[in-house]
Amino acid sequence: MLSRIYGAALHGIDALKVAVEVDIASGLPETFMVGRPEGAVRESKVRIRAALRNCGYPFPYKRITINLAPADVRKEGSGYDLPMAVGIAAAQGVVVSSRLGDCLLVGELSLDGAVKPVRGALPIAVAVKREGLASLIVPRANSAEAAVVQGIDVYGVDSLAEVVDFLNGEREIEPTRVDLARLFHSHAVHDADLSDVRGQPHVKRALEVAAAGSHNVLLMGPPGSGKTMLAKRLATILPDLTLPEALETTKIHSVAGVLDGRALVAVRPFRAPHHTISDAGLVGGGSVPKPGEASLAHNGVLFLDEAPEFRRHVLEVLRQPLEDGRITVARAAGSIDYPASVMLVAAMNPCPCGFFGDPQKECRCTPMQIARYRSRVSGPLLDRIDIQVEVPAVAYEALASHAPGEPSEAVRERVNQARRVQVERFGEAGIHANARMSARDVRRYCRVDPAGEQLLENAINRLGLSARAYVRILKVGRTIADLAGAEAIQSAHIAEAIQYRSLDRPLV
Repeated sequence: MLSRIYGAALHGIDALKVAVEVDIASGLPETFMVGRPEGAVRESKVRIRAALRNCGYPFPYKRITINLAPADVRKEGSGYDLPMAVGIAAAQGVVVSSRLGDCLLVGELSLDGAVKPVRGALPIAVAVKREGLASLIVPRANSAEAAVVQGIDVYGVDSLAEVVDFLNGEREIEPTRVDLARLFHSHAVHDADLSDVRGQPHVKRALEVAAAGSHNVLLMGPPGSGKTMLAKRLATILPDLTLPEALETTKIHSVAGVLDGRALVAVRPFRAPHHTISDAGLVGGGSVPKPGEASLAHNGVLFLDEAPEFRRHVLEVLRQPLEDGRITVARAAGSIDYPASVMLVAAMNPCPCGFFGDPQKECRCTPMQIARYRSRVSGPLLDRIDIQVEVPAVAYEALASHAPGEPSEAVRERVNQARRVQVERFGEAGIHANARMSARDVRRYCRVDPAGEQLLENAINRLGLSARAYVRILKVGRTIADLAGAEAIQSAHIAEAIQYRSLDRPLV
């Protein structure tokens, strides 16, 4: 007897419909799986046998052949347990339903027949809608996430028996519905606020400029000056996350299995990997490529604390993603493209002991030690960081002050206004921030008045800036002008942008 039911395979942050074909024939009792199943899929026959028995359904002692089509796509994960179990039941006549041809199932089975959650419910729901299927059966823990996709019926289930009864029409299950607007609003809450930070007004200003233009930032200062605290609050002043951005970000987190029960990622992500991370952990990889921290920070902030402590080759792999906003992970089995449009925020001490330039504590590092320490972050990577700002130790008066700081909401409103100007400026070009301007866009939109040109010439001659650093200054100057509501970039805007190149100035 033959049955066909549908499951799904994850490929990057997307999903493909998989036809699960089950054939039961006379012969020695054995189960064969074809269609490039990986280890977890091959092991599922043990779970399926126990689940069917413990739910009171027969398991045939015959020759069982399970084909997962298309056969040229790798199948991995435990999400095929449920469709294969239902397929075996259907091939025996236990499930007799006209719904099988218009329904997709995904879920992991425990030995008692309980259905456990899986990764990638949201991209699977998108695939169901794209393929024109009517419904999706998922573990109940994944139902709210999948129901974010409108136009299909999503049924959350707890057990194999519940699925069989539902398909046979012996049990009714209400489809899961979510109010997307209310869900998006309720999840768009930040746990921190910029007003928590005492002092550091010039650093807050630099972060506002960075957020307005999506510029990468380097914070350099002694231990305890608030670099990490400031970096964590940068995400709270970034422009509001749009629904398409939220869905794309949620798909990445869903595939990686880090949604933590959320149905939707409604705030810009903040990822802070430890400095012992590998290059595959940072940009993605593995025998079956998974998204790395850079992709998990897509549409948000990637924070590298103590940047010089990261292995040099790990930092260097960020150079291409910072330019392109995407990461291509190539393996022998194929290549996968992951989005990685992030704001990079790096933090470092000014020297090995951390007190170079501190008026209160003496630095005992030699110029050679300082230069060697700073060289751990390569010049090409530093050139891709638009804003480099010093974060001095906070004075007691600022720490003890009870005056309320400016809240993130007020700063975010100015940032949103500046971003609206940029979106209107670039129109159909698909650019949403000044940091993404091409060389042609810079020539067109970053014209500077004569006084500003003179400032730029002096800075380049004295500091020996690279061509990339020159372009970065123009982009930052354009953002500062947008925040000020100015059409042209003026000398004051260029002067402020030059001040954000701390590491280009010589050691004194």
